[in-house]
Amino acid sequence: MSIARVQDRIHWGLNVAARAVGAMTDAYRPSTADFPVSSVNRFLRLNAAFVPMDGRLSRPNAYGAALWQGLFDAAYTRVGDYLVQEAGTWFVAAQQSLLPVLCVQTNRTLSVIRPAVPDSAGINTYSGVTSGTNAPILTGWPASVLGVGAAGPPSAELPTDSSTPNWTVLLPAYADTVLLPNDMLQDDLGRNAVISAAELTDLGWRIVAKQATT
Repeated sequence: MSIARVQDRIHWGLNVAARAVGAMTDAYRPSTADFPVSSVNRFLRLNAAFVPMDGRLSRPNAYGAALWQGLFDAAYTRVGDYLVQEAGTWFVAAQQSLLPVLCVQTNRTLSVIRPAVPDSAGINTYSGVTSGTNAPILTGWPASVLGVGAAGPPSAELPTDSSTPNWTVLLPAYADTVLLPNDMLQDDLGRNAVISAAELTDLGWRIVAKQATT
């Protein structure tokens, strides 16, 4: 039996499992850098279920664990697609041959902005970063945003200063969009962070960001 035939049978089996234990799910495929989970990007409805990475249904997923196995017919999806159901939103991180489908559960909606300062600093009254000089890179993308144990020192040595939180962010890759250190993240809670490291992997973007505090 060929690998293609085996993969087809795996997809069929995942579909059977999803129809038995899954929920109706909307699948979205980003077509622009703005708002990937919008009605114009919905291309499919299918049954899907998500289980912890060990594949067992005997216990819930652990705190701070964003990775899940996806049970659905992956013949119709590809890496970077979003799957949205009442229980939450996931994106497909990997669909490797003959292996379980790896999905990332999202908990925040992010926008990525590239700040720029005026070129003619000597003429402008202010040469710092302003909203008018910011360039949007990605807008309204569901992502996994989790805190990490390490935290940076406070930016100013004041009695009321607290340590600066760091984020670890998982985000799908899109087209030729490249994220760079010093790009700014804004989430749906109104928080801001600055990217300190951005690694493009086969599973998408893995980002470390420092939360901006005032």
